[in-house]
Amino acid sequence: MSDSFCYLFVALPCEAKPLIEHYKLKKEISIHAFTIYRNAHITLTVTGVGKSAMAAGVAYSLALFPSPTLPVLLNIGIAGHSHYALARIFCAEKIVDYDSGRCYYPQLVTSPPCSTDTITTVAKAQLDYPTASLYEMESSAFYETAIRLSSSELIQCIKIISDNKDNSSELIKAGQVSLWIKGALPIIQEYVQQLSQLAALDKVHETNYFAEIVAQRHFSSNEKLQLKSLLNKRAILIPYKPPDLTELSSTSGKVVLDYLRKEIDEQVFGSF
Repeated sequence: MSDSFCYLFVALPCEAKPLIEHYKLKKEISIHAFTIYRNAHITLTVTGVGKSAMAAGVAYSLALFPSPTLPVLLNIGIAGHSHYALARIFCAEKIVDYDSGRCYYPQLVTSPPCSTDTITTVAKAQLDYPTASLYEMESSAFYETAIRLSSSELIQCIKIISDNKDNSSELIKAGQVSLWIKGALPIIQEYVQQLSQLAALDKVHETNYFAEIVAQRHFSSNEKLQLKSLLNKRAILIPYKPPDLTELSSTSGKVVLDYLRKEIDEQVFGSF
């Protein structure tokens, strides 16, 4: 594995167990807000079930263990589908938030090591499956939070089918979930490797933009973390062009962050 940093997020302890064993992760016993396991380059967070828990877990983990470069962020877990066989593995090509109607499109720059499909995030487990999508409870919140902290091509979801019309979600057992995740480890490992290599190619050379901007403006500690993340993303999308903040009349850090987000959004969505 390259020296890029990878953050794995799961909702359930039974999803985490095979990953902890495979990557030889050690529990951070001093942390109580979430259960977190780490080694030199991988951080695994068990967030709990649901969108709020996942969003909080992603933000907390990246704030507590910030990456010096753009990190790989991967959400791994189980999902249901009307007829797909149990244990089938999918990467997200589209993520739909059922409650808000918002859609997200992870950039599949590399060739995923498994099939791809649409994932729909719902507020509670589905006993029926109204569309051809996979159904689960965290991916939209994971992606919406993660996109503020890394670049889209490095933010992906892997889901393993755990239930369908013939196998109710009410019958899912923790031990079986761990076995499904264990069976998916070769694909998970390959995708982590692909994305880590991609992150290494995108690694940002050190610049003095961060130091210069912080010296000239007023930033809170949290805003400094956001600034570093935005500058990393910007360097990939707009290389060789320093940020021009001369037209910003305010010295507020928030104004700078808003300006950089707008500039990045224009690059990301300008071709659509």
